[in-house]
Amino acid sequence: MNENDTKDLSAGATLVVEGVEVVTLDYPIKRGDTEVKEITLRKPMAGQLRGVKLTELLSLDVGAVQMILPRITTPTLLPHEIAQLDPADITELGTKVAGFFVRKSIRAEYLTA
Repeated sequence: MNENDTKDLSAGATLVVEGVEVVTLDYPIKRGDTEVKEITLRKPMAGQLRGVKLTELLSLDVGAVQMILPRITTPTLLPHEIAQLDPADITELGTKVAGFFVRKSIRAEYLTA
């Protein structure tokens, strides 16, 4: 999904939740007998950014992305699972995380352009 998570309420109605992104993995994560196919990302708050250099996160540095993902994902991704993600999947997750740092006014201009 692009900017926000949408949830079905009833036939044709959706609820938009700001600060939430859902990523469907190209290569699901195996957890025992189940597979994690979708990851929900929550917009990180300042406390969740502790120890992460914003410049590294915004440049999609893998180490910075690996550090932040366990703090903002549902289901919570474990470090060893993140290390095994396909490059396309970690890039998509990192891009969505970086998108949380774009100001609303700029995002609105981009969406209407």
